[in-house]
Amino acid sequence: MIQISALPAFTDNYIWLLQDHSTRHCAVVDPGDAAPVQNWLSENPGWVLSNILITHHHHDHVGGVELLKKATDAKVYGPASENIPGRDIALKDNDRIQVLGHDFEIIAVPGHTLGHIAYYHQGLLFCGDTLFAAGCGRLFEGTPQQMHASLSRLAALPEDTQVFCTHEYTLSNLRFAAAVEPGNPDTLERLAKVTRQREAGVITLPSTIALEKRTNPFLRTSETSVKEKADERTGTDNSAPDMVFATLRAWKDKF
Repeated sequence: MIQISALPAFTDNYIWLLQDHSTRHCAVVDPGDAAPVQNWLSENPGWVLSNILITHHHHDHVGGVELLKKATDAKVYGPASENIPGRDIALKDNDRIQVLGHDFEIIAVPGHTLGHIAYYHQGLLFCGDTLFAAGCGRLFEGTPQQMHASLSRLAALPEDTQVFCTHEYTLSNLRFAAAVEPGNPDTLERLAKVTRQREAGVITLPSTIALEKRTNPFLRTSETSVKEKADERTGTDNSAPDMVFATLRAWKDKF
């Protein structure tokens, strides 16, 4: 079994730490800052950092890679089509890798960046800045159509899959979700719960695919209530789910 915990970084990033207690080897996902990982390793002697998994090239996800690679023998994995510092293994869609003795499948999820990838192992999804709890990443490089297709792919994973994204954006995302679907009881219940969690300083991740399908408007673009809200927003007929998505994303950018 892999134990997973969050190492907070910057103001709202999480570096995911994966531990295999049988070998005392560990891996990290998107270490934008080396310090939280180095601090954990120094506080937990005997652990070996063996893998660094990168989802995309933004600095808050790769900034700590070279320092960590110099200090350890960790192998760096990252998307083939992006400039990833220290990358040893270049990954593309449907590739498979072994991390801590477990198979992970690579899923290409363009949208936030063009080369963005996610790492999937049965029950676990590390999706960087593509799918957030109750939201999705901004479109810095890709098109709404690409991001909608990427999110649809992730939404098709088993519903009990845990979603490990890399930012604590859940509360602001749910406020937007409640504006899109004010009549969705699941969204309102989740907003109330997450409000309490954040007031207490509690992390709101991981989520699950099932919870996202009930409360994340970006995964609900085929729902009549979401389409109607998008149509009201643009004064036009958003006739396809990716058009609904584009309207929601543009709205969220200004929300």
